[in-house]
Amino acid sequence: MGNGVKKSGPLVSVLLPTYNRRRYLPVALASVVRQDYDNLEIFVIRDGGDDVSSVVDSFDDTRIVFINRQENRGIPFTLNEALAQAKGKYVCYLGDDDLYYPHHISTLLNTLENQTDCQVAYSDLYRTYCRIAPDGSREVLSKVVEISRDFDRFVMLYFNHTLHVSLMHRRDLLEKTGLYNENLNVLIDWDLTRRLIFFSDFHHVHEITGEFYSPVGESDRVSVQRRKDKDEYLRNVMTIRTTRPAKPWSKIKDMSVIFTTDRLNGQAAKTLISIWRHTFYPYQLYLPLPQADLDKLNIDMPNIITVPVDSAASQSQRVGAALAKCDGDYIAVVPAGFPVSDFWVEDSLYALINSSAGREGFELEASTDELWAVVVKKDDLEYALKSFPDLSIRESLIAAGVVIRRLLPEEIPFQFDQLLIEARLAEKDGNWAEAARIFEYIAEHYQNELLIKTLAAKAFFKAGDYTKAAQISCSLNQQRPTVDTLLLEAKTSRLKKNFNSAIELLERAERTLEGKDELWT
Repeated sequence: MGNGVKKSGPLVSVLLPTYNRRRYLPVALASVVRQDYDNLEIFVIRDGGDDVSSVVDSFDDTRIVFINRQENRGIPFTLNEALAQAKGKYVCYLGDDDLYYPHHISTLLNTLENQTDCQVAYSDLYRTYCRIAPDGSREVLSKVVEISRDFDRFVMLYFNHTLHVSLMHRRDLLEKTGLYNENLNVLIDWDLTRRLIFFSDFHHVHEITGEFYSPVGESDRVSVQRRKDKDEYLRNVMTIRTTRPAKPWSKIKDMSVIFTTDRLNGQAAKTLISIWRHTFYPYQLYLPLPQADLDKLNIDMPNIITVPVDSAASQSQRVGAALAKCDGDYIAVVPAGFPVSDFWVEDSLYALINSSAGREGFELEASTDELWAVVVKKDDLEYALKSFPDLSIRESLIAAGVVIRRLLPEEIPFQFDQLLIEARLAEKDGNWAEAARIFEYIAEHYQNELLIKTLAAKAFFKAGDYTKAAQISCSLNQQRPTVDTLLLEAKTSRLKKNFNSAIELLERAERTLEGKDELWT
């Protein structure tokens, strides 16, 4: 494949941790060794478990750096151990039961060196469903592109939409993000990618460059096993969401939450914990209270900044004292007792971030006259409090000419995801025509065109619109053929009695399933 990357280009560090996967490691390591770009340093890190020395030695490749540790310390420690020795300009990752196609590294490297200002790039992967035989061998059942999402920073703050195996980033970004958090035991990849988005956009390469394996039935993957303990899983999620890399941040504006309450009581504590549990946008919480109340604070919540105020201070004065210490570009003023659930502040914040109006703020969706909450730009709140110090927060903002309104339905974030849910529900109900219509709308108005058109083609076929299904699948196969789209076009060709075309398409799909077009066996 012509990719324009020279073999003498920048050094790339590949990190391949392994634990008790001696049977699959040879395939994973071979996929790195046989890349069509060869300026690599390949770290194989044994995180305890089975001895894999003979597997590594069998490759006899001087680019391999083997860290042979008997003790199991976990993936974060293992990756940090390799990163401490890595010298590459770029870093990429591979699981010991996954694999790269030969052009994986060259494709991402060419993108980062020649096609974008981004410092992070990611490609698409097949999720390869397989059955594990009693002897440990894997029988491939299907290959599906399930995750093919264009970069969305707001979404990435909420959940991870880039697989670590598909990722390449500049190594020097880690000087800003910090290394892997060794206190985490699940969602380790999201923790790092979430921190990366504070400093760089991600470039999505719409090309399939590898596979990650997904056994049917019981899986030994850490990401699967560790989700079973719901409390521990939640601890990891909350730790990740409250992690704040050192500033300055070049790609994210900060939010400060000013929490207003007359005293610390059960209601205030409940609201604080709910904010901690449900907020995914980066924030610090400012608590303006008399010192006597602050001395009673007994909550192990990160990112709280206490602000001592006079006990006779009004609410506006307390907010003003907190505002003087706030580091955020956006300010949410929230009273104790305010109902907090998922997206409680992010919906309105998203509208504010994307607002082109001058002075504008948004009431939070659950806001009432009794429990009024708002998110505004810091400059607007500062001006309002300075100009109208004797008025309430709400009145001072209005007097200062700040338009306070509720967000419109089309301003809510995650529109793509909401429509996708609607389409999936239509599929579940057997309303394939409606599902196809929604998929077409998503493809026309949102990103992720290749994935969504694939879903649309399937829905049209199920709805009996074989002409439309054929048109879309044929177009997709000219851009980026997948097992799904090849099989779908083959079905439509067979219905048209174009048997030669159907056979050719089926053979291409079979070669893809067997790896004959992408691998070396």
